[in-house]
Amino acid sequence: MEWAERADAAIARYRGGERRGLDQRQLTQLANAAWAAGASLLMDGRRAEAEGWLRTAAERYRESWAGAPPDSWGRPIAAMKALLIAGDDASGAARWALDAGAADAASPIGVYAATLALLVLGDDVAAGPAATTLLVRDDFPDDVARSLAALAARDRERYAAAALEVLASFEARSEFLEDVPVADTVLALQALACVRGIAAALPPSPRVPS
Repeated sequence: MEWAERADAAIARYRGGERRGLDQRQLTQLANAAWAAGASLLMDGRRAEAEGWLRTAAERYRESWAGAPPDSWGRPIAAMKALLIAGDDASGAARWALDAGAADAASPIGVYAATLALLVLGDDVAAGPAATTLLVRDDFPDDVARSLAALAARDRERYAAAALEVLASFEARSEFLEDVPVADTVLALQALACVRGIAAALPPSPRVPS
């Protein structure tokens, strides 16, 4: 499918599922559809439209938290990433993750949520040790952990090397959220790197906007 077709299909899924009284699972499905629309529009070069859908995705992820199963840290992570990619202030989503207890989570995804939140809030001093705990785990992607640690250290060379590996991992994948092949993690990491003045020069890739 072309990117415009992917966007139209995702918007149709969102509109078809939009109604009152949605439970947390249905809200997450709406959020995923909104994210797919935003990511597809971004890849299609329609930045302003993409930003609106990414904001909607973040809102639906936040609404889905009520009644969510324990350890549903993917929702605040997805909200932070969507807002970062949209170029928005993701601090509200970051505080949500920390207020919900991400910093005390035992799971790798919980630690990831906390690390990402601390980086969003600019607390690199606290983000560094959190990222280090991910580096020594065998149940979390090493390239993402190294990217987070390099961001916390504001180490341009280490960040560039790790970010390129994250991009390569997305290029090698065959499965994606909502079947939309976009390297959203790379885009979110790059947004955090830009704030720190250490963004990597990415090669042309079918997984990121040109």
